[in-house]
Amino acid sequence: MSGAVYNTVSIIEPNNGGGWDEAHPGSFSFNVILSVLYVVVCIVGLGGNALVMTAMLKLDQMSTATTVYIFNLALADGLFMVGLPFIAYQNLQNHWPFGNLACRLVMVLDGVNQFTSVFCLTVMSVDRCLAAASPLHFGQWRSPRRAKVVTLLLWPLSLLPILPMAIHFSADSGHCILDPHGVFDTWWPVFITYTFILGFALPFSIMITSFVVLVVTLRACRQGSPQSHERQRLEGQVTKMVAAVALAFAICWLPFYATNFYAQHSPDLEPAFSRAFQFVVLLSYSWSCANPILYACFSEVFRKHFHTLLCRKWHGPPHFDTNTEIFSLHDAESSMV
Repeated sequence: MSGAVYNTVSIIEPNNGGGWDEAHPGSFSFNVILSVLYVVVCIVGLGGNALVMTAMLKLDQMSTATTVYIFNLALADGLFMVGLPFIAYQNLQNHWPFGNLACRLVMVLDGVNQFTSVFCLTVMSVDRCLAAASPLHFGQWRSPRRAKVVTLLLWPLSLLPILPMAIHFSADSGHCILDPHGVFDTWWPVFITYTFILGFALPFSIMITSFVVLVVTLRACRQGSPQSHERQRLEGQVTKMVAAVALAFAICWLPFYATNFYAQHSPDLEPAFSRAFQFVVLLSYSWSCANPILYACFSEVFRKHFHTLLCRKWHGPPHFDTNTEIFSLHDAESSMV
C-alpha cells in the first residue's frame, strides 16, 4: 500500500514523537499549486496510459507476452491515478468530506495499483531477460496465455502488502489518514520497512539484474555473429529504454523511502520538511505517468502507434510491424518495441 499510505501522509506533519499529526492549513497558495500539480499528473497519467492500453488492444491485440504485461502495467498505472483528485481536494480544502468508506476504498485502490504496477514491471524485466538468454528454451513459458495467468495472480498478490494498514485508515479527524492513536508508533516503522523491501528494494534489484543480463547477452550475440547497422541501432534503443524505465522508477520512488526513513530517526523536523515531503509524494505518483512518455521517447513502434491512434487514420492493420516485443532473439533476427 505504499502509494496509498504515502499519499495520505503527504497532508500530515511529523510530531516530536516520530509520528504524524494533522497538518496545519499552511499557505493557500502552496495548497493550490500542489493540488494543480496533482491534477496535471492525473490527467497526463490517465491519458497516456489509456493510449497505451488502446494501442495494445486495437493494434497489437494482446498477441505477445510483452503486450500483456504492458497492458496490465498501463492499467495499474491508470487506476493509480484515480485517487489523485481526492488527494488534491484534501490538500486544497485541508478536509476530507467523503467519509470513512471512501477513504479506505481510495487507499486500498491506490495501494493495490501501486504494487501491481511495480510487480508488472519486474515480471516484464524478467521476461525480457529470459527472451535474451534462451528464446527457444523459455518460449513456452512466455506465451500470451501464461502471461495472462501471471498478471491475474499479480493483482490479488498486490493486495496482501496493504491489508495490514488498510484497516487503520480513518476520516474521523476530518482527514483521510492513518489512525493517530498508536498506529504510527507501533506499525509505521515496520510497515515502511517491509513495503520498502517489497515495493522497491527487491523489485529494483531484480530489474537491475535482468537488465545486466540483457546487455551482456546482447553484446555476446553481437560479438558472436555479424550484425547489420539496423540491428545494432535497435539493440541500442532496447538498452536505452530499459535503462530509462529503471532509472525513472528509482528517481521517483527512492526519495520517498529516504525521507520516510529520515523522519523515523529525526524527531525534530521543520515545517519545511513536510512541504518538501509533499512534493516527494507527488514525484512518486509521477512515475505512473512516465512509462507512456518513455515508450514514445525510445520506441519507434509506440510512436507510430500513438500517431495512428491520435490522428484517427487507422483503417486496418498498420503497414509497420506492430509487435511490441522489446526484442526477440531468433537466429539472426531482432525485433523490438
